[in-house]
Amino acid sequence: MPKILSILLLSFFSLVSFTQANRIYLGIDVLEHSGFRAVNGKTVGLLTHPAGVNRNGESTIDVLRRAKNTRLVALFGPEHGIYGNEKANVPITDKIDPRTNLPVYSLYGKYRRPNNIMLVGLDAMVIDLQDVGVRSYTYVSCMRYVMEACFEMGVEVIILDRPNPLGGYKVDGPPLDREWRSYVGAFHVPYVHGLTIGELARMAKHTPGLLEITEAKRQKGKLTVVPMKGWKRDMLWPQTGLKWVPTSPYIPDLSAVLGYAMTGLGAQEGGFSHGIGTPYPFRLLRYKGKSPQEVKSALEAKKIPGLNYKIINTQSAAGAPVQGVYVGVNNWTAVRPTEISFHMMQLAAAWSPTNPFQQVKNPALFNKHVGSTAWWNELYQRGSQARVEAFVNQWVSQAIEFQKKAQRFWIY
Repeated sequence: MPKILSILLLSFFSLVSFTQANRIYLGIDVLEHSGFRAVNGKTVGLLTHPAGVNRNGESTIDVLRRAKNTRLVALFGPEHGIYGNEKANVPITDKIDPRTNLPVYSLYGKYRRPNNIMLVGLDAMVIDLQDVGVRSYTYVSCMRYVMEACFEMGVEVIILDRPNPLGGYKVDGPPLDREWRSYVGAFHVPYVHGLTIGELARMAKHTPGLLEITEAKRQKGKLTVVPMKGWKRDMLWPQTGLKWVPTSPYIPDLSAVLGYAMTGLGAQEGGFSHGIGTPYPFRLLRYKGKSPQEVKSALEAKKIPGLNYKIINTQSAAGAPVQGVYVGVNNWTAVRPTEISFHMMQLAAAWSPTNPFQQVKNPALFNKHVGSTAWWNELYQRGSQARVEAFVNQWVSQAIEFQKKAQRFWIY
């Protein structure tokens, strides 16, 4: 790893101890060590992607294929596909996997949930997806849709659990208003939710009205979560001792994981760019017409807890020079990850000749990501005078209440 990347990652996890790697066993490891008990004697499908690997980096596809008393007969791919090489927001077609000769059904193309034909003959659907702890990341939405389809058909759902890379205690950002529920917001949780994918599945199974199926189907549906061994809620990813496998093209490393939570909302509209196409996706901020020093000074004036900023020189994927403001973390305990995004929106309104949020062509898409009608109204009406601090404080209170209620779904 280049020296500068190493330094920047250390700033991400400033309070994390790197002294000793913990022995974490992922859901797939626990499943294999149990003799594949949960899938024994069953014909199964598998929903996964490149980050669906065991602690040694071996694909869950290959691990399940060698289970002696289990038949893996179909693969299902989320956004970006089972090999992670498909572009974002681009429909994916069904195909035959040339490596295994298994059918691969796309759940990010003609269908967003498996249909009855795809599920016929399956006893169980195994799901092994690595999430990044943020509501708008579509893998947890894909999981929810699959649960609905499987429960409708009487197919068991088996979740192989994985760490939340941001840990299990950090909860932050606006909760999702029901009117904005969509594929980029399938759970009514704060933007940073503090749950593992297995815990989110438990929430879906045990919360009336969350799954869009009848109550009888929800209650009858069978969910099995294969938990991790050794993971604790206060662990950030580096403490697991596990290698990070890119979960999507724009999340190649741990720096981007946190960056997505921090700046992903702030560059949707208004004029900010956040480093996509550079070595620092979601961490490198620029604003057209403003120098990096002006951007840095404006952010520093906001006095956002836990963050610091430095101007760095890099280059785009095409080799063009790029200078921008790198967003660092110097106090993980103090930082509220999403806060900077809302200050970015406020600054964009201040720096534009007119309120850019009154010119948004597709406000529904913006709101599906952010999730808060009240914030949209604030931003639309007040622009540069939007009361960021008041909303952040309200969301902090709501996050505390959410976490209290969510504890009944905790596994760890």
